[in-house]
Amino acid sequence: MKCNSVQPAPCIKHATKKMKKINLLFCLLFLFQSISAQKNSQQVMDTISKRIDLDEVVVSSSGFIERRRNIAQKIEVISAKKIVESNSQNTGDLLMNTGKIFVQKSQQGGSSPIIRGFEASRILIVIDGVRLNNAIFRSGHLQNIITNDQNSLQQVEVMYGPSSTIYGSDALGGTIHLITKSPILSINQKTFSTGTAFTRFNSVNQEKTIHADASLGGKRFAWFQSYNFSDFGDLKMGQHYPKNYPNFGRRSQYIGQLNGIDSIMTNTDDRVQKFSGYKQWDIIQKLLFKQNEHISHKLNLQLSNTNNVPRYDRLQDVKNFGTPIGTTLRFAEWYYGPQKREMGAYEFNLSKISFWDELKVNINYQSIEESRQTREYRQLDRFDSQVEKVNVFGTTISGRIKAGNNEWVFGGDLQLNDVKSTASRTNLTTGVISKLNSRYPDGKNRMNNFGVYAQHTYKFKNQKLVLNDGLRVQSINLQSNVLDNSFFRLPDTSVKQNNGAITGNVGIIYSPKKSTILSASISTAFRAPNIDDLSKIFESSTIARQVVIPNANLKPEHAYNLDLTLHQMIAKKVSFELTGFYTLFNQAIIKAPFTLNGQDSITFNGVKSQVLASQNVNRANLFGFSLSANAEIFSGFTINSNLSLTKGYYRTDISTSSSIYEKQSNGTYSLVKRNVTKKPLDHISPMMGKTSFSYQHQKISTELYFLYNGWKYLDQYNADGEDNAQYATIDGMPSWLTMNWKAAINCSKNLLVQVGIENIFDRNYRYFASGFSAGGRNIIVALRLNW
Repeated sequence: MKCNSVQPAPCIKHATKKMKKINLLFCLLFLFQSISAQKNSQQVMDTISKRIDLDEVVVSSSGFIERRRNIAQKIEVISAKKIVESNSQNTGDLLMNTGKIFVQKSQQGGSSPIIRGFEASRILIVIDGVRLNNAIFRSGHLQNIITNDQNSLQQVEVMYGPSSTIYGSDALGGTIHLITKSPILSINQKTFSTGTAFTRFNSVNQEKTIHADASLGGKRFAWFQSYNFSDFGDLKMGQHYPKNYPNFGRRSQYIGQLNGIDSIMTNTDDRVQKFSGYKQWDIIQKLLFKQNEHISHKLNLQLSNTNNVPRYDRLQDVKNFGTPIGTTLRFAEWYYGPQKREMGAYEFNLSKISFWDELKVNINYQSIEESRQTREYRQLDRFDSQVEKVNVFGTTISGRIKAGNNEWVFGGDLQLNDVKSTASRTNLTTGVISKLNSRYPDGKNRMNNFGVYAQHTYKFKNQKLVLNDGLRVQSINLQSNVLDNSFFRLPDTSVKQNNGAITGNVGIIYSPKKSTILSASISTAFRAPNIDDLSKIFESSTIARQVVIPNANLKPEHAYNLDLTLHQMIAKKVSFELTGFYTLFNQAIIKAPFTLNGQDSITFNGVKSQVLASQNVNRANLFGFSLSANAEIFSGFTINSNLSLTKGYYRTDISTSSSIYEKQSNGTYSLVKRNVTKKPLDHISPMMGKTSFSYQHQKISTELYFLYNGWKYLDQYNADGEDNAQYATIDGMPSWLTMNWKAAINCSKNLLVQVGIENIFDRNYRYFASGFSAGGRNIIVALRLNW
């Protein structure tokens, strides 16, 4: 019999023990190497610090290094230094702790970034120049961002707004480019060694992480390797609850087993989010070969894997929600199977040959596996398993040419997706395995992308004006076939689409003086429906009882965006940046009521459920601003603050009634049907920000900072979308503010000690649209060894 405690398989336990041994040996080996190479390492690091200024340059805008001040599009950089200072538990937390990017969480092993009201398949994730978005990236909430080890990152670049010119489909709200550390060659005949090793503990979830990475380099060959293992226990929420909501998020009960029988158990501490822990390990191997002065080759191998990851929000769901008997927990088991990502990429770099200043070719392959395992309370005859495997082959080629004040980048890319979806139902008593409807069609599922583009930069001779412009032509074809149509009798068993788009951007940067920069940009983007949009069948809400079915008539989404930015420096001590944006979102795909064979509801998993489907709406509008300020009060002491706000609505057909949350005369909210002209878009995060006070003196640095979110009232929720009102209070998601403190001490040239307290006042809160509460008071201790 399976157990809802979600324990790792024996092979995973063995791999975990083996990984710990490898990490220990790795640390000892490279510590010894560092002692012998210390003098040479310092010489090379001094050279590198002059050669690479990560706060000044980015690669996301064109695929090649460019100064940020020459780019009209808003780009934020999280440098290696900031990554270390953040000391975040995963990549999602790293983004969230900037106070500039909202991150939704359905479980501890999940993080779904939102940029300007766009989330999941509407923002693009790139790692080392390779697209992570694939044919089953869903429009709801994703956890793929955490399959990248933040401790191995050299830099994160976040592009705000449409960025389809370089990257193609999906980059509607922006692009998150994760850049991992690379091998470093020696500048002399001696072997150059550099690296880091650390261990960290977080009290709020008993997190234990061990990490080690190192680069060994000669004149022509270099090798970088990184190992990371994290063990996350059940997360404990804060003690001080929002006013008027003293029981918000409490985990008072859970389903356990008593004498082998599912039983409702009382949680001895209802602030501990039972069954939210998991384990994850990540490995990166890179080899660099410098053939000669103009040619180099790089091999990039990455692996990320987990044990079973409990879907915490679903483990809170009750049967017959909204009825007098709706108090029994529904799921005895609901977890994602191991989330496995493998990537191999070969990169060829050429410089200053023929008319090319730089030429880059990347050939890559990815293998992604994910699964969903569910069993309802005391239903031993219905253990359901859905498994998805995606194979992705991709290649990109891009080159840069410089001529006078002009720079051109020309490129092309190709991505081929193949999806295999299977499902089964197991009777745990008899062991009999039977057929079950798969999440995606059980036949051939393929999606292929091809695009060519050109990006141009002109730097005017007066050095006050810079022009950016670009154009992309994209083609996407998709095929999806249902072999077994006995479950739903779908009207369409074969879907074929061929979509194309032309997108572009134009921007101008004006700098009348060094302390002032004004920029304006207009950009367009598109997103073609993928396998997940067109062909998926799944239960959207286990509480409201809604099932989403395929819609073969979807069209691509298009975004048209205007950005205006002012950056001002005052007396070389104070700076601020204000950005405003407006996005026209055409043919936006949303979930809305639908019919199947003339019926607006069907029986799904034994329960009558409302039928929804992804559908295009005519138009949606998004707008907002971001404001950031920085002031150096005196030497070593700085104040930073940032604030962001996004709003979004879509137009509706006035002749058709829509589900909306409406505030009643007694102050409560009710779900009603109304004929309205507009509805809130889902995925629109509330106002958010961060204010920090930092001080650094010699070997000591410290930071006191505040993270905060505004209210998201229920009438701002999309009742049919992914806002998850069932996991909020009766009025919506309350505002919150946390006080946090971190400090670091350089005990020696190679040893850094970090301590911190997050959520000092132990506030109880949740992020909007999340079914998982944030951590309460948390003590952090980390030891870092650098060489």
